[in-house]
Amino acid sequence: MTLEEAQKEVDRWIKTYGVRYFSELTNMAVLTEEVGELARIMARKYGDQSFKEGEKCNLADEMADVLWVLLCLANQTGVDLTEAFHRNLEKKTNRDKDRHKNNPKL
Repeated sequence: MTLEEAQKEVDRWIKTYGVRYFSELTNMAVLTEEVGELARIMARKYGDQSFKEGEKCNLADEMADVLWVLLCLANQTGVDLTEAFHRNLEKKTNRDKDRHKNNPKL
């Protein structure tokens, strides 16, 4: 599935099952919440924290939650994520094409 297809699929789902999009500000808060849930799993799985009894470790689902809300925000604000990603990749390539290769820390 492409980013464009994902944006369209989220829009169809919202219009079919979700009644309407939450406001942009609410979705920004939800995105922050979802990133926090992803961070919690990362800290427990790859960091120094341990899982609490009964706590789930579903990294893929948490990443998908983050993507879902990001797709919602893109739809709401008229952002074409495919185009934005291509521009961002070009920006990073132009800026960093030699930077990491020349970093003695890496």
